[in-house]
Amino acid sequence: MLLSAVGAALAWRPRSKRCWSTVLTLGAIAVLVSFVGALWFSLQRPPLRTMGETRLWYSLFSIIVGLIIYRHWHFRWILSFTTVLSAVFCIINIIHPELHDRSMMPALQSAWFVPHVAVYMLAYAIMGCAVITAVASLIKQQTALLHTTDNLIYIGVALITFGILSGAVWAKQAWGDYWSWDPKETWAAITWAIYMIYIHIRQTHASWHKTACLLVIIGFLGLQMCWYGFSYLSTSQQSVHSYSQIQ
Repeated sequence: MLLSAVGAALAWRPRSKRCWSTVLTLGAIAVLVSFVGALWFSLQRPPLRTMGETRLWYSLFSIIVGLIIYRHWHFRWILSFTTVLSAVFCIINIIHPELHDRSMMPALQSAWFVPHVAVYMLAYAIMGCAVITAVASLIKQQTALLHTTDNLIYIGVALITFGILSGAVWAKQAWGDYWSWDPKETWAAITWAIYMIYIHIRQTHASWHKTACLLVIIGFLGLQMCWYGFSYLSTSQQSVHSYSQIQ
């Protein structure tokens, strides 16, 4: 987090010093990748099973996505946002540590487990950056920012679509049905639909600037329900995705 924070601060410096922001941010990514790799090796399983482990991946992907946006679109403030976002989730993991063990319930012992969860975490990170560019576009009334949001949404929706389809194949193998409309699956469908409405509006009603921005915000809130919000509204008997079942 220190490397990422210093890198974000240097992004605001004169152009001649901005290269160091990239170097330090890459250093932060390297540290997190090393930690995730070491955790994977020590557990002898993918560290994607618990909520804390997914927060770790989200922190990593947020910094990576932030750096790509910074390098491609030259938004100096994006590194500050992704640094704060990543720091929040890392701090949560530090304050509320989990007991990590090597056990894996049979349903998780699938070839679809890693790509399904990892792709979703990457999509969440991309959509997190998309929502901040949408909010900035809404406040500053700059359509250029919304064009950046468009590109992020397109990539994020593609990843979410893959996540839904891979999850359906996985569910068929594990539980015998492609789709069961349990709480998490229902929220995933709702969120996907919201982002598709956003894409439709941007393609057919480009002048609906405010509506488009609000849809991105609503879609991001839907993602939070998909990730962890549903666990507060359902019991383990209501959802095969319940956190208590994958402990």
